[in-house]
Amino acid sequence: MFRVEHTWVLWFLLLIPLMIVAFYLVKRWRKKAKERFAESHLMQQLMPTYSNAKYRLKFTFFIIGYAFVILGIANPQVGSKLEEVKREGIELIIALDVSNSMKAQDIKPNRLERAKMAMQQLLKKLKSDRLGIIVFAGEAYTQLPITTDYAAAKLFLNTVDTDIVPTQGTNIADAIDLATESFDFERGSGKAIIIVTDGENHEENAITAAENAAEKGIQIYTIGMGTPNGAPIPVIKNGRQSFRQDGEGSTVISSLNEDMLRELSSIGNGMYVRASSAQVGFEQILADLSGMEKEEFESSVYTDYEDRFQFFLGIAFIFLLLSMLISEKKSKWREKIKLFES
Repeated sequence: MFRVEHTWVLWFLLLIPLMIVAFYLVKRWRKKAKERFAESHLMQQLMPTYSNAKYRLKFTFFIIGYAFVILGIANPQVGSKLEEVKREGIELIIALDVSNSMKAQDIKPNRLERAKMAMQQLLKKLKSDRLGIIVFAGEAYTQLPITTDYAAAKLFLNTVDTDIVPTQGTNIADAIDLATESFDFERGSGKAIIIVTDGENHEENAITAAENAAEKGIQIYTIGMGTPNGAPIPVIKNGRQSFRQDGEGSTVISSLNEDMLRELSSIGNGMYVRASSAQVGFEQILADLSGMEKEEFESSVYTDYEDRFQFFLGIAFIFLLLSMLISEKKSKWREKIKLFES
C-alpha cells in the first residue's frame, strides 16, 4: 500500500510551470539585452565559450531536483505490515448520477462537481463502514465494488465525469437494481443506498425497483442536486460554451424533480435531502445511518508504513549538484573539433 504522509506539500509542484515560464522570460530578456549591446556575430566573438545548450541543461536538472525535493518532503510511504483487524459497520452504496443534466450550474461549481466534493468529505468521515460506488446515466455501472479501501474510493471518484457512461439519460431504476445485486445478504449488517441525482428520471420502474430493494431490508436515501427553478445545461464545443437546445431550438432547462426523490426515500424508509452550494446533505444522512444495525467483520489494513523520503531526497541531491557543477561554457573537446575543422 502506498500513501503520501504530507499531501499538502505536493501543491508546491505547481510552482514548476511558473519557473519554466520565468526561465523563458529571463532568456528572452537576456537575448534582447545582448542584441542591444552588440550584433549576434560580434557577441559570438565576445563570448565564444558560452553554451545555450548547457544553460538549458542546468535549468532542467534544477527543475528535476526541485521536484524530487518536494516529493521527498511530502514523504511517500509504503505499507510494510498487513494485519487483520475487526471492524463494525454497515454496507453503503452511493449511486451517483453522471448524466449531462448534472453539469447544470444552479449549484456551484456544477451539480456533479459539488456532489463529488461532498463525497470526498464523506470518505474522510467514514471509519468502518463498507462502501461501494455506482455511476449511472442511461445505464448503471459499478465504479467501485463494496470495500473498506477508502483511498481507492478517492482515486476512483476523481475519474468520474459525464462521459464515463456511454449511454445518456437518467435510469434510476437500473442504479437501484445494480446496487441491490451488489449487497452481500449473508452479512447481517444494515444496508443502504444513497442516490445522488437531480431526479430527472427518463426511464420507468424506479418506484418498482425501490419497492424490491425495500422488501430486502435496504434503506434508500436520496439527495436532490439542483433547484426547482433549474438551469440550462452547458455544452462545450471547440472551447466555446453554449447551452443544450431541444428540437425547436429552445434552451433546455434542467429542474430538480423533488417529488420523485421524496417518493423513493419514503418507500425505502430513508430520507430526502435537497443539496445546496454550501451543503449537500451527507452529514444528515450519516447521522440517520448511525442507528442502523452493524456487523463485525475482519478487514486487512496496513498498520505500519515505512518512509521512502530518503530515496527522493537522494535523487534530488544528485540533480541539484549536477545543476551547480555544469558550466555554461562549451566543452573543450568541442572547441578542439572546431579547431581541426578550420
